Amino acid sequence: MTDQITRINPETLHQTPGYHHVTIVAAGRLAFLAGQCPLDRTGKVVGIGDYGAQVGQVAANALAALEAAGAGPERVVRSVIYVVSDDGDVLADVWRRFQASALAPAFTTASTLLGVAQLGFPGQLIELDLTAALPG
Repeated sequence: MTDQITRINPETLHQTPGYHHVTIVAAGRLAFLAGQCPLDRTGKVVGIGDYGAQVGQVAANALAALEAAGAGPERVVRSVIYVVSDDGDVLADVWRRFQASALAPAFTTASTLLGVAQLGFPGQLIELDLTAALPG
């Protein structure tokens, strides 16, 4: 079985700030991560009111979850970032912070960034949903 990830930006679609419009995965195993939240190991929300601190915790948690699945951020084939905000500048800043993190390769794939009204934990501002193609 061939293990291959192909990322495409069709010329007929708009240019992106780093992600790809289409990600194709050859048949194989996939890992679906639960939404990664800005929680520390004890379950406490980190960085109340601080988007940057929450991005850092979410990225660290996502890297740990990917590692447990046998993958790194370069194996991510789909990401959805949820941000409690309706401010475009805040959304763009969260995107830039993820792209500057150790998780950055995850955001070269099919990605969606959403502003939402609320997330599951009091004080939570960020959540990240990832799907990864596992190596052969």
